[in-house]
Amino acid sequence: MWDRSYIEKLREKLKEWEKEVLEPILKKLPERKQEFLTEQGFVVQRLYTPLDLYERNWNYLEKLGFPGAYPFTRGVYPTMYRGRPWTIRQYAGYGSAEDTNARYRYLISVGQTGLSMAFDLPTQLGLDPDHPLAYYEVGKVGVSCPTPIEMNIIFKDIPMDKITTSMTINATAMEILAMYILVAESRGIPRHVLGGTVQNDILKEFIARNNYIYPPIPSMRYATDLIIWCAKEMPKWNSISISGYHFEEAGATPAQEIAFTLADGIEYVRWVLERGKVQGWPKSVDDFAPRLSFFFAARTNLFEQVAKFRAARRMWARIMKEWFGAKNPRSMMLRFHVQTAGVQLTAQQPLVNLIRTTIQALAAVLGGCQSLHVNSYDEALSLPTEEAVKLSIRVQQVILYESGVVDTIDPLGGSYYVEWLTDMLEEEAWKIIDRIESMGGMLKAIEAGWPQAEIAKAAYEYQLKVERGEIPIIGVNIFVEEEIPKFEVLKVNPEVRDRVIKRLNEYRSNRDPVKLRSALDELRRAAEKEDENLMPFIIEAIRSRATLGEISKTLRDIWGEWRAPEVF
Repeated sequence: MWDRSYIEKLREKLKEWEKEVLEPILKKLPERKQEFLTEQGFVVQRLYTPLDLYERNWNYLEKLGFPGAYPFTRGVYPTMYRGRPWTIRQYAGYGSAEDTNARYRYLISVGQTGLSMAFDLPTQLGLDPDHPLAYYEVGKVGVSCPTPIEMNIIFKDIPMDKITTSMTINATAMEILAMYILVAESRGIPRHVLGGTVQNDILKEFIARNNYIYPPIPSMRYATDLIIWCAKEMPKWNSISISGYHFEEAGATPAQEIAFTLADGIEYVRWVLERGKVQGWPKSVDDFAPRLSFFFAARTNLFEQVAKFRAARRMWARIMKEWFGAKNPRSMMLRFHVQTAGVQLTAQQPLVNLIRTTIQALAAVLGGCQSLHVNSYDEALSLPTEEAVKLSIRVQQVILYESGVVDTIDPLGGSYYVEWLTDMLEEEAWKIIDRIESMGGMLKAIEAGWPQAEIAKAAYEYQLKVERGEIPIIGVNIFVEEEIPKFEVLKVNPEVRDRVIKRLNEYRSNRDPVKLRSALDELRRAAEKEDENLMPFIIEAIRSRATLGEISKTLRDIWGEWRAPEVF
């Protein structure tokens, strides 16, 4: 980018500035700290110039290019937010189907443009609400959804063909998506017009979130069968959301979040291609990769987070093109949703969380996200209230309509600091991916407990820095106040459980037992084979009025349950 004579002149001028301008000031007024660090641990220089990029052999076309074109560093679409804004989502769902429907309609009324579904733990773990292990968790951290009856109530008066829905569901992703499809079809909406995402990322469950049911091998078969089926049957549907968010929430560094997420993506692509050999399709990565999507966290260190998203996008493009031979540019696009960092919310001085999440949302937008959820300021205390979620939506709307940051594409592109950070994070992430590849891929690494241990180590080191005051957190270790927060706290009515169980019993009493048993037997036989895709059999079981718990039990009986290795 720059000729040598220009660089030499710049280097001379920099030395001159340091001697004549900087040194006298430092003698009078030393800097606040001896060393400034990013969350990754990179030492931040006081000033970045073209020298920092020149010394890295930095090349604009190789590193940046243009938006909507390889390597997609500057964004996956040619016009980005000048053409279409990101989807404004708020992850929501609690109590009964009626409660969740009311919250969804409220969110839409204040400007949300896409729905994001939270399910309670029994639903996530394949247990009907009347199961002994489920009883006290019904409706607590999400909505209970054991049957299509609940799904139908959740989407009452909501146009399923006009709004996209993201479902945070993994171990029971097929069952939940099958319910969604059948409810839509009962309204005359064919599956091929439905738009949205099902998380379906079981690898991150094994690493960080722990809401899995089956052992890794059958779990991967389950997840990849859904990817294959959606690629054929639901062209507008994202069949997986490969998630780094949960790694960050568990304590991962920015480079670990990038590396573990992309390593999961590599594992899924390999599995789908291998399953394709058994099932006869897909034939190539371009048959399904355009509908792979991703999910990251946004933390408060603004520039490092922007660099993280840009590095991940550039790396995925290279992986898909060079590792898997993708020809379709859409296969190389890393399209991603962002959620602000829940782990950085504080119960102390909770209104300060509004400032944190605004900075985090700004990082997501400057980093080029396609979809965004802003955590509510009260989520360290309870499920968010209506006032809190409205303010979270307003944060996104102020950035979109008032800030001006969306008027040009990738406005931080070319910043010497941001480009240096992007390169540094990419280098660290490649080192981690290389280590995973040397172990035989992500599934082997998970079975050995390696990424789990690395995240635990990073979380421990971070917490030590907080306790030593090296990482300042307002209200926790600096500017601490004696306070008793006076906020409205959302509480789930325990009567929700009785209402859901009553409908569940009515549902069970109104079905053909012979048809039900036949559908579950067919599912069992399909699960015992390698060449069958499970999704059609799960749809048929739901159509025969099987419950989520009954389908999950059928698969448990064949595959068993997983007990993770201990990590210390």
